[in-house]
Amino acid sequence: MDSAVDLSNTPSLSKQYPEPIDMELRHLRYFVAVGEDEHYGRAAQRLRVAQPALSSQIQDLEREIGVQLFDRLPRGVRLSAAGKVFLEDCRRILKDVNEAAIRAERAARGIIGTLRVGFTESASWHGVVPDSLREFRRTHPEVDLQLSSLISQEQIEAVRSGRLDTAFVYVPTADPQIAEIVVESHHVVLAIPRLHPVSRLKKLRLRDLVETDFVWFPRRHHPANYDRLLQACSRGGLTNPRIVQQAVDQATMLSLVSCGLGVAFVADATRWRCPEEVVLRKVDDLRLPLTVSCIWRKDNRSPLLARFLEGARQLAGTRKRREIGGPWSGTKALRVAKSLQDAR
Repeated sequence: MDSAVDLSNTPSLSKQYPEPIDMELRHLRYFVAVGEDEHYGRAAQRLRVAQPALSSQIQDLEREIGVQLFDRLPRGVRLSAAGKVFLEDCRRILKDVNEAAIRAERAARGIIGTLRVGFTESASWHGVVPDSLREFRRTHPEVDLQLSSLISQEQIEAVRSGRLDTAFVYVPTADPQIAEIVVESHHVVLAIPRLHPVSRLKKLRLRDLVETDFVWFPRRHHPANYDRLLQACSRGGLTNPRIVQQAVDQATMLSLVSCGLGVAFVADATRWRCPEEVVLRKVDDLRLPLTVSCIWRKDNRSPLLARFLEGARQLAGTRKRREIGGPWSGTKALRVAKSLQDAR
């Protein structure tokens, strides 16, 4: 059994931690001025206060802390030993207070602070997502930018719970607490092992894939896109894809395709990291746009978030205008990507 503890000789908390000293920042400023000049008249002129009032304030400060800070001389004053120590501490305190006020003002304007951003790996290879992160880092070097690579469903949950401020996802959300802007639109294409018989077909339709093995993604990770893709396949005659392997992200799907385990439907953005053993083909009767959205909680009032979202909007608009009819639009993008693959 535990023995009782004798508290009779233990000092009370009130004796260990006396009542806080009641002083204001102006007392510290007054003391620093007098301590640096060691003269009440000159300090009063610098502070633009009356000399008697300044002398009275210093005396109040000495009574408050119970220490004599100055030795009084016939002409002026001189810092005591305690006063010299107190002067250094007061300078540090006033400096810290000024810097704290500056940091608070900068945080309110969205210049410093922490911003937590989520993204999917494949969306970060090229386009608005990496451009947004790169530009925000360039224009806000003092911000602690914390990045998390997660699948879309995990990002939505993290934004909803407040663990992320914003995220780039492939999955649309109907959550009334979450706002979103579409920043990019991709197309679904077929990733095929380079030597696979399907890769030799001049025109590729969904019904041509009935006997083909597929690498797919689990429905629990992307339920909306999973259902949309199956419905689109069914309309084209691919009613029951032969799924032999599942993978949680497109990078893993491409890796499995390169190993010859099957073909996979992926976003055309994967052309930027497509393995040499894989070709990307457009399926003629599969028209399934895949949007990338930037999401955030509607009640998140972070100035940093507002700045980040504005940058993402601008980049998305600029990219959309540049790509209308540009070299990477639609089918032409796939042709160029394919030619690059063939050249390797």
